[in-house]
Amino acid sequence: MRSRTPDRLCAEAVELARAAAEDAALPGMVGDHVEVAADGDRVVTHYFACLDPGYRGWRWAVTVTRASRAKNVTLDETVLLPGADALLAPEWVPWSERLRPGDMGPGDLLPTEADDLRLEPGWTGEDAPPPNSALAEEMDRLGEAEDADVTVGSPAAQAAPPARGSIAAVAEELGMRRARVLSRYGLYTSADRWDESHGAKTPMAQAAPASCVSCGFLVRIGGSLGQAFGVCANEFGPADGHVVSLSYGCGGHSEAAVMPKPPRPSEPVIDETRVDPLPLRPSSAGSVPVEADGVGAELGHS
Repeated sequence: MRSRTPDRLCAEAVELARAAAEDAALPGMVGDHVEVAADGDRVVTHYFACLDPGYRGWRWAVTVTRASRAKNVTLDETVLLPGADALLAPEWVPWSERLRPGDMGPGDLLPTEADDLRLEPGWTGEDAPPPNSALAEEMDRLGEAEDADVTVGSPAAQAAPPARGSIAAVAEELGMRRARVLSRYGLYTSADRWDESHGAKTPMAQAAPASCVSCGFLVRIGGSLGQAFGVCANEFGPADGHVVSLSYGCGGHSEAAVMPKPPRPSEPVIDETRVDPLPLRPSSAGSVPVEADGVGAELGHS
């Protein structure tokens, strides 16, 4: 048990403790004596204020001690410790909790834990057939047969069974050969994240003339998420290439504003594109007489 009362000789060794603190700190960085605390029998720690601007609120802790029935106090250790109002660095957070969307760059690898709640096994069993299948009964029958043929030689030299027909081959053919797929929790968190960024509650969707469910630029996606989400394919829209909720919308809706046809110009009153022929000689019905040779005289007044 530690003693609550500091040892008298150790508590009086303030100058010894100050000299040790000044020897460890920079010149002029040791302040007033703050307090003394008992750490055990004949073990006392002296606290001095730290005047370093970079360690505001910190204190120099100098521990002194003496042997039993000895009057000589000796130095134990000197260390800089934070006080109640010390300026401390933020608490360390693991990288997996500090990571935010968009932090990954080219060449970065993001490992996933084996027990990640967002994932679940895609297919199990490897090549082991279900217990109630016909293949399982056949394998049990061959395994229990006493006259089963034994192939002589190393297992590595034996021919491998054909992969076609195995569970792994069927899973590969059906596109299901993934070690893990999204769990229900992973689907829910993805849907919440997408709905928050491109959902009905966003300011863009609130001001949109219509929702994405009726937009021609919406590309449907498969799976259970396809019932509520799609991909925007409008290159001029704010969500081009993003997963959007069917209740999301923007001003680029395909049917929100149809481009009007250009107006057809009316027929011109005066057609300036045609040429009216004008005769150089007057007709016989005119007021100017015609000469006998057919050549008209000079035009004059009637």
